[in-house]
Amino acid sequence: TCEAEAARAAMGGSASLLPRETLGEYQELTFLSKQEILLAYKRFSELLPKEERENACSARVPKSQILTLPELRANPFQHRICRVFSTSDDRDDSMSFEDFLDMLSVFSDSATSDIKSYYAFRIFDFDDDGTLDRKDLEKLVNCLTGQGEESRLSNREMEQLIQNILEESDIDKDGTINLAEFQHIVSRSPDFASSFKIVL
Repeated sequence: TCEAEAARAAMGGSASLLPRETLGEYQELTFLSKQEILLAYKRFSELLPKEERENACSARVPKSQILTLPELRANPFQHRICRVFSTSDDRDDSMSFEDFLDMLSVFSDSATSDIKSYYAFRIFDFDDDGTLDRKDLEKLVNCLTGQGEESRLSNREMEQLIQNILEESDIDKDGTINLAEFQHIVSRSPDFASSFKIVL
């Protein structure tokens, strides 16, 4: 029904790009309003070639197109964000409309800090092993400080910073930060949620 409705809208009536029941479901499953979902649908459709736009509900947008979004273009974690939110079986980090909605929902102001911190943890877990170890933390710091020579930390500075992060966060002292430890740190840092968002 989504395709038929989208095709009708493409031919003229832009009153609704998504069937009401689909829109309602998306609203229940995300932190987005109906207007935000419709805007997301429009933005997602515009990332597709013209001939695929009528079937935006069943299309996948390649990662290269997702990365053209202004919100992601300057984001140091753009590749990890695509990896975490993509449900592609090919692991090519392409996104379906539902993947795209999930991403926007998590980055919306309405998402809870638990949800935000859960996805932040997954984004920072570069090797997808369920913990933030020294290698993940080093990559995280490099993403945040930039890759340029002038902004890169020396080995000693990097080691000291990672040691400080682990001392502060690694409650069970196993040398890594797990999700519970990460969420504990985030709960003590109210600025975290506001620093981690993509504005629709």
